[in-house]
Amino acid sequence: MNDLTVIVLAAGEGKRMRSRQPKVLHQLCGRPLLGYALRIARHVGDRIVVVAPPGADGVARLAGPEVTTVVQRERLGTGHAVQQAREACAEGGNVLVLPADMPLLRTETIERLVGHHTSSGAAATVLTAIADNPHGYGRVLRQRGRVARIVEERDATDDQKKITEINTSVYCFDGRRLWQALAEVRPDNDQGEYYLTDVVGILARAGARVEAVPVSEASDAMGVNDRKQLAAAAAIQRRRILDALMESGVTILDPVSTYIEDTVAIGQDTVVYPQVLIEGPTEIGAGCVIGAGTQISASRLGDGVRVRPYCVLAEAVVEDEAQLGPFCHLRPQVHIGRGAHIGNFVEVKKSRIGRGSKANHLAYIGDAVVGEGVNIGAGAITCNYDGERKHQTVVGDRAFVGTNVSLVAPVTIGEGAYVGSGSVITRDVPPGALALERSPQVVKERWAERRAAARKDAGRKDG
Repeated sequence: MNDLTVIVLAAGEGKRMRSRQPKVLHQLCGRPLLGYALRIARHVGDRIVVVAPPGADGVARLAGPEVTTVVQRERLGTGHAVQQAREACAEGGNVLVLPADMPLLRTETIERLVGHHTSSGAAATVLTAIADNPHGYGRVLRQRGRVARIVEERDATDDQKKITEINTSVYCFDGRRLWQALAEVRPDNDQGEYYLTDVVGILARAGARVEAVPVSEASDAMGVNDRKQLAAAAAIQRRRILDALMESGVTILDPVSTYIEDTVAIGQDTVVYPQVLIEGPTEIGAGCVIGAGTQISASRLGDGVRVRPYCVLAEAVVEDEAQLGPFCHLRPQVHIGRGAHIGNFVEVKKSRIGRGSKANHLAYIGDAVVGEGVNIGAGAITCNYDGERKHQTVVGDRAFVGTNVSLVAPVTIGEGAYVGSGSVITRDVPPGALALERSPQVVKERWAERRAAARKDAGRKDG
């Protein structure tokens, strides 16, 4: 793959997307369309040039500083787009042209294309596909079995439209021959554009070697031009993701209802139940259980974590052997320690929960540092917001916070301290102490009997 410049064509308007953002920035399984092309380009290329539309700053940001971004200010066709990248390309070497709207292309397919191009000594090598329905694609015309030229469908004759071998718009060129041929391209077509496809015909007529490499699966060549095609491509990509996970040792009980993005990594012997959504840069360890209806986003789970049904995790870290749910909510900047339990209807936000600590029922823990071996009782909450600022609660190791306790931050509960049920704690509790904050219990004997009699007397008077 030495001396290879990759030109990624990302300047298309994408009018059929009916969107305010460039087509290539639309997401597919957790990654922008352009991101798929860049991933391949980084794997095979020595340098990358992205051709972007005017005003699309997001394209340059996504590409990153190590990628050269050039702007095609006039949309005069794919040949014109490639010409904009010439100054950024190295002298000599090969040039790979990749569309930014073909997210199903596989790296191994491009490696095969470039490898064949290099070994054959071709001036140009075209990636082609055999399509059951070639409508909308350029057709590959051959003479005596050799690639002669490519004709766009809008310029094709009726007989040419019957050809099922299509151009995928992916090419590998000898750089020197590419620039020479591009100088000969003219906008003599229905669209008045400079077609990159014309380079193939120019080279073939000059007697240069033009090769074709077929894709292994027709879906690899699928382009995305509208939202229906985006959804169709996403469905194929989702299945590829799930298949790869299952082949690596992950059990997915219902692939039809499971959504896992391209950016997710899952360890062996983890079991994923139906209706699970896992997205963003998420890592899940080995031997975990992800319960039905759970949503995990941009989080990291260790080994042996059990997530019971209908939990929501966002930007959370969960250490080995922890147990979550059902119906728990971990918000951003949460760290759950090894073996900790976060149970039914417990919400945790911007907090650290220590090793082996438990909050099993109906609790809210926000802006808190909870030590190891702590028990947080049912209905306990941290009162972290005073109406203007958030404040921190600290609970020391082995402390016990009883049922229905309110910890009014800023406040510290010392190591081994106990807080009695129903208390509202506004001052620090020393280590090993018991804190109680309750009104005295009042018991009025025979009160219900007297109340009933009084109501009866009142009824007689009203009558």
